[in-house]
Amino acid sequence: MPEGDSVLQLSNRLQWMTGRTVTKTDIRVPQFSTVNLDGQRVQRIWPYGKHLFMHIGETIVHTHLKMEGVWAIHKAGTRWRKPGYTARIVLRFSPQYEGGADIEIVGHELGFVRVFPAGEYSTVIRELGPDILDPDWLEDGLAECVERIMARPDRALGAALLDQSNVAGIGNEYRAEIMFLLGWHPAIPVAAVGRGGVQRALELSRRVMWENRLEPVRIFTGDKRPGQGTYVFGRANKACRRCGQPIAKGSLGGRFAGGDAHLDTNELERIIWWCPQCQQLP
Repeated sequence: MPEGDSVLQLSNRLQWMTGRTVTKTDIRVPQFSTVNLDGQRVQRIWPYGKHLFMHIGETIVHTHLKMEGVWAIHKAGTRWRKPGYTARIVLRFSPQYEGGADIEIVGHELGFVRVFPAGEYSTVIRELGPDILDPDWLEDGLAECVERIMARPDRALGAALLDQSNVAGIGNEYRAEIMFLLGWHPAIPVAAVGRGGVQRALELSRRVMWENRLEPVRIFTGDKRPGQGTYVFGRANKACRRCGQPIAKGSLGGRFAGGDAHLDTNELERIIWWCPQCQQLP
């Protein structure tokens, strides 16, 4: 499931594009289908929470994987591993060496594609909270995230952690595992844990995500054996690894008309997992 660490890893894999020149542009999203980046040089590629940004010439290409999106890399002209109709954006780049083949990247089933002038970046990310995987987040972002969450004390902490307008990068798997490690039910109100509890939850989220940020498989339990890495996520009706009680499954959150759907800040109902014995409401 793509979360902040997944997009960070994706950004790391695409750093070879930096400095390359686009030789062919094919954006298969009607709103941006006429955009032509040919001849433009890639200035920078970076993640922000669950979002990936590519600064090409004076333009930024902004994409989100959502649930099914992937980026594939090919030599230009070779067969794609996924069907062509799933492609949302195709970019070709100059070869690595003289006489080599162009390199092609294809974004399949992307949650969305947005293209905008580079000068609008700060406006585009305005609704997002600080990126939890920013190297300077503990000094520059933590306090702001605490304040954003504390602004709605009656809200469930589990919903607040998942809200990208509070803190960017935490997804449902991390939310589930962090709430278990804290010993709190995901529906526990922000007010019940207070400012100190909110900060504790954020600091733990950062620590666990930072430790996993370069790992191919997320590990929360310390056990790297297949199927042993999580406590509650995706484990409905299985025995709790601590107390043996069956893991419960439910939902949390509700829909409201607000926020920018592209930025994933809406409060949507999401599945939650918890141990009825180890995680308690007040």
